[in-house]
Amino acid sequence: MSNVSILVADDNKELCDMIISHVNKQDGLQVVAEAQDGQEALQKINELNPDVVILDSIMPNLDGIGVLEKLNLSSKNGPACIIISAVTSDKVAQQAIDLGASYYMAKPLDLDSLVSRIRQTQGIVPKAAKPSRLSRTTSASTLEGKITEMLLEIGVPANLRGYRYIREAVTMCIDDMEILNHVTKRLYPSVAKLCDTVPTRVERAIRHSIEKAWNNDNAEALENIFGNTINTRKGKPTSSEFIALLSDKIRLELLEGK
Repeated sequence: MSNVSILVADDNKELCDMIISHVNKQDGLQVVAEAQDGQEALQKINELNPDVVILDSIMPNLDGIGVLEKLNLSSKNGPACIIISAVTSDKVAQQAIDLGASYYMAKPLDLDSLVSRIRQTQGIVPKAAKPSRLSRTTSASTLEGKITEMLLEIGVPANLRGYRYIREAVTMCIDDMEILNHVTKRLYPSVAKLCDTVPTRVERAIRHSIEKAWNNDNAEALENIFGNTINTRKGKPTSSEFIALLSDKIRLELLEGK
């Protein structure tokens, strides 16, 4: 099987070098080019046709959203795109997903999580993860207990509506990670239907629960769960980022038997 070819587009040269160094150490992955602005990224995408593009949301000349828009206008199948951003914005995250981005990740990046996302865009999962839907191999009580443990640890009170909504959303995402690409259209409506409410209330309640966790001055517990994937001192993740990160964390721990 040939290597997954990757283009890294970010105007931060130091970050580009870090990503390239880490990714090139992974089996089956190879960075074939880098770009420092959106126009250069588009040019190299057209020239090299990479499998995956890691795309900063804010760049000179053309930003990440602009690149996605241009790719959508192209007649040929484009690469899988992972948007990375120092700006935490539900609106930008949803816009990126609506334009076809596979994932939206907040800076500072956890490079191991980035590698996992790259592999996921290509349908590559660890052998231990098959079958990919953990709900088929993991008891419901074990999964629910793990989610409950983490939510309480990071300070999401069990009496909040958002607590149940997050728990249901994470369960759905662990069973089907693809649903994270359609948070507004699929995930929130699915949770709402299960909980006999409406999607807008689900979204508001989840956002409120995340704010409660971040306002509890619980940085140590948050960092224990998320590591440096998110900067707990600078700002809250978007709802979709929070659910994705929590799902990934629990999924990995269950696969490793922790």
